Amino acid sequence: MGKRGSVFFMSVITRAAVLLLLAGPAQAADLPRAVTDADYRDVRLDEAALGQLLFWDPILSGNRNISCGTCHHPRFGTGDGVSLGLGEGGVGLGPDRVADPGNMPEQRIPRNAPALFNLGAHEFTVMFHDGRTEADPTRPSGLRTPLEDEMVAGFASLLSAQTMFPVLSADEMAGHYSENEISRAVRQGLITGEDGAWSLISARIETIPEYREMFAEVYPEIANGRPIAFTDISNAIAAFVEHEWRADGSPFDAFLRGEARLTPEASAGMELFFGEAGCVTCHSGPFQTDHSFHAMAAPQLGPGKAERFEAHSRDIGRMRVTNNPDDAYAFRTPSLRNVLHTGPWGHAGGHSDLRAFLEYHADPATGLGAYQPSATLPVYDPAKPDWSVLDDGAEIDAIRARVMPGPVTLSPADIDALTAFLDALTDTQALEGRMGIPDKVPSGLPIDR
Repeated sequence: MGKRGSVFFMSVITRAAVLLLLAGPAQAADLPRAVTDADYRDVRLDEAALGQLLFWDPILSGNRNISCGTCHHPRFGTGDGVSLGLGEGGVGLGPDRVADPGNMPEQRIPRNAPALFNLGAHEFTVMFHDGRTEADPTRPSGLRTPLEDEMVAGFASLLSAQTMFPVLSADEMAGHYSENEISRAVRQGLITGEDGAWSLISARIETIPEYREMFAEVYPEIANGRPIAFTDISNAIAAFVEHEWRADGSPFDAFLRGEARLTPEASAGMELFFGEAGCVTCHSGPFQTDHSFHAMAAPQLGPGKAERFEAHSRDIGRMRVTNNPDDAYAFRTPSLRNVLHTGPWGHAGGHSDLRAFLEYHADPATGLGAYQPSATLPVYDPAKPDWSVLDDGAEIDAIRARVMPGPVTLSPADIDALTAFLDALTDTQALEGRMGIPDKVPSGLPIDR
């Protein structure tokens, strides 16, 4: 073995020894590897700075009243602090957001707003709770999305493509039928192309001189005369999200790098997480997710994922994408980075207390039958009752029948330990953000702070 190989071999042995020493009974082989720079896409800071402005600018919404940051705010762990949010038709921020009497929402947003941490990592190749957008190298665009073969090329990443679907949602950002040119285009099925919703939004940005100048500085082809494309907007927003909310500076990361010990209680929680509690079965890998889909019987509330003409409030999860009955009620495993700060928890935000969610999660088949509403919901009287599914015994039985894992017994001390370990996944810099909220945006519209 050459000198260079010997140094590498010794470094691996040393790291393993340090982990064994620091971990106590935990075996280093059971733990994920430490996150490195190689796990992330490279980010250009000029592109991220442009994306910062676009992320916080309401100009991208149909009625110019909602930005990406409205529902993905650092104050609420890059979510919105509620179980099911109010997008179009809401006023205020976070749990204080309420329905606007002069522009009432049609319904609550059907699913909990997901956190944005580490989405610049290469391994995140599926997005949304049901995975309806994912990388697919067999398609011309390299992506599989709800647009199917109409999906355009030019998105720099899956994250870039994902950011451009909320602007098409009537309940999230587009606005409702006939309210504006964007919502009218969406209602007519015009998404791509010259008259599509994406092009209409691009045209708004094109008319703002400050944006035009910044885009020309970031993308040379625009400096040479090419109009701003919607993929330029989405690529810049993705660069910002990747830079702003990279989260690999937690105590657990320091532990994995052999730089620090965990607290005794967090160490005990780690033993449970990677051992008897079985959390690692789904929450595996460096970001504590297998990126797969599992039926865990999280409480279903709100309008569900139904078409406007459908009366039910069910949400069958992954099955809506695959049409495979085996995927019924299965949802994507979320990453657990900064999880103490991303509540409410569950695909519909059914739990506002993490300890209660952990207790429920240990035996969801039993928990579903005994569940008492503990959601955080903005004040609003929807046409569909919020709890219709949980009042439907047949639907409860159908959801319970799909639960895959058996129950795990957790004592109050176990819950304490697991919570301490989850706290060790907190990266304070990522929670605060690196660029922050801008003082103003080029459109001149107000920013949700």
